[in-house]
Amino acid sequence: MKAKKVLFINQEIIPYVSESQMAIAGREIPQAIQESGYEIRTFMPKWGMINERRNQLHEVIRLSGMNIIIDDSDHPLLIKVASIQPARMQVYFIDNDDYFNKRRAKDDENGEEYADNAERAIFYARGVLETVKKLRWAPDVIHCNGWMSVIVPFFLKTAYKDEPIFANTKVVFSAYDEMPENAPMERFAKAIAFHGATAKKITTAGIDLSLPDCWGKIGAAFADGFIQMGSHGELDEFVAGKGIPTITCAPGKEGVPQISDFYQQLFPETEEEA
Repeated sequence: MKAKKVLFINQEIIPYVSESQMAIAGREIPQAIQESGYEIRTFMPKWGMINERRNQLHEVIRLSGMNIIIDDSDHPLLIKVASIQPARMQVYFIDNDDYFNKRRAKDDENGEEYADNAERAIFYARGVLETVKKLRWAPDVIHCNGWMSVIVPFFLKTAYKDEPIFANTKVVFSAYDEMPENAPMERFAKAIAFHGATAKKITTAGIDLSLPDCWGKIGAAFADGFIQMGSHGELDEFVAGKGIPTITCAPGKEGVPQISDFYQQLFPETEEEA
């Protein structure tokens, strides 16, 4: 088969957040992929600093209303949407008062990392995947950008592996320089447990959850491909040791031809297609 539909699970996208390497990539790569002929869907968290009125966000009632249980607590899932008119690109926002309202991405105004960052990433992963199921839109490729998306490949290979909508989906992970400096909290094992997904399956993959470098490794270990947006030292060595298909490219629209080719390489041609 040939990849035609790409789901982008981003951490940041300009103009909704301040300009950064990741936010530029979150805008330019999906836009250029769409312009090259793919059908796309794009998600990001509804961070607290995003002005809903100025950016014309509105809630999608038919997609909202689900409760996601994290660590025995119910967390309502809210889905909002906005459009980047110059790019002709629609963005879905995952929102929840506990995890995103009045809160920044990785750390607070004093530079202190949020103690529940892992729970937030778990909620984000499940929120996106459950919303895609409701949309009934089967992606050929899911492209995860940044640490906030690291749980997605793991869930696709465990809790969601029998979901028909993801049956033929390949997932790639892109790492950036910004990663949490603190390892997941003590509640991580209980928080991630869901439909066969367990922390033990992560540690079995050779990942030590007590070390800060586990964040990128979780995203890469369960992915079908790894896209290097820069150098990441031990993470790059980990990926190479696992034999995960890898490319290194520029974190913007100039890297899109290489990224597009990489998507297609994940789907070897059959004799009938050839």
